Amino acid sequence: MGLFDVDFWKKIEPSKDKKFAHGLYDGVFTLFFKPNEVNHAGRTHIKGPMDLKRLMIHVVIALQVCYIIGSYNIGHQHFLALGEHTGVLDAVHLKLVIGLMSILPLFIVSNLVGLGIEFYFASKKGHPIEEGYLVTGALIPLIMPPDVPLWMLALSIIFAVLLAKEAFGGTGMNVVNIALMARAFIFFAYPTEISGDGPWVSAISLDDGVVDYSFLHMMFNGLFESLGWSTFINGQPLLESFTGATPLVLARTGGWEAVTEVYSSTAMFVGGIPGCVGETSKLAIIIGIAILLLTRVASWRIMFSMALGVAVTGMLFNAWGFNSYMDVPWYNHFLMGGLMFALAFMATDPVTACGTNTGKWIYGFLIGFFGMVIRVMNPAYAEGWMLAILLMNVFAPTIDFYVVDANINRRLKRAKAK
Repeated sequence: MGLFDVDFWKKIEPSKDKKFAHGLYDGVFTLFFKPNEVNHAGRTHIKGPMDLKRLMIHVVIALQVCYIIGSYNIGHQHFLALGEHTGVLDAVHLKLVIGLMSILPLFIVSNLVGLGIEFYFASKKGHPIEEGYLVTGALIPLIMPPDVPLWMLALSIIFAVLLAKEAFGGTGMNVVNIALMARAFIFFAYPTEISGDGPWVSAISLDDGVVDYSFLHMMFNGLFESLGWSTFINGQPLLESFTGATPLVLARTGGWEAVTEVYSSTAMFVGGIPGCVGETSKLAIIIGIAILLLTRVASWRIMFSMALGVAVTGMLFNAWGFNSYMDVPWYNHFLMGGLMFALAFMATDPVTACGTNTGKWIYGFLIGFFGMVIRVMNPAYAEGWMLAILLMNVFAPTIDFYVVDANINRRLKRAKAK
């Protein structure tokens, strides 16, 4: 008898008349147990017990490497700003603590606020709890700066879930990506919190340029001292020369040469640069892509066509060469900003992307094209994938409509010819 015993759960199942309580129970129960009926081969196109919750969990698993490396990089960038423990593997314990203390509040707020809204609407509708927010709740902390104010994060999630999801009917009915809507809300409502150099480096109670570790000092220093490890030291000032500029900002002002003067290609690939938590490590994202493709959760057509759109547009800009940003070699764009993260986890959202195979090719290519145009041509916005994906989310149904219509017309002509 225990958490993994079906009989135990059946005994504590609340009455279905208690809509909220039973909805909460059903959400937890289906998290522990898969469906007990499997379709037999040959009788249907569905061959296994995969349900929506397990589909979402596969994506969450694929994000975990981004969480691990991203959290460590938060601490690494923090100490670079102080000019201490500048080696990649220096003071690993301190960097992990800084990273976890930054990412955990974002994750908790993201899930408490978003799931709270889901639970409320599920109880009002008398429906089971929908699992769609599992991925959204895991994605949102990864596309935010580590120091974004928690109240601002909560407000953006409320806006995104209510306006872009529940207003359209809930999970599976939303037109645009919920996580990107939350980021778009902060970008347009509070632009200083998600642009410039400052937001990308976690300050930990920065006051007049001096770091205050009071809370961490009290919690961890005794343990670290007993182990003979380095400890947190209060009152350290940030380096005046440290700016926290991202590769995108440097590329806009001075091209690829300006980027490589500050960051090596290895650092950009592994994840030792400032930026949103989940976008800095291309290695972590590639591991996530491998998981998504092996489990067939995400569409390889969208990923490949988006990469193709980036490459073709980048080559056109390289040939044009109007400014230093256009001269950045097209393949180096994959090392900067959130391109790879958008390609893996945002563009492939099965709800808001195209459903037809031909539509996926068109959809992905246009995201790559528009994203590069916004990134390179727009002087007010150093990145382009959020706007490009939201734009194509809106046009995805139209693309599918014309693809299906063209297929119908082609078959009608074939039938008439016979």
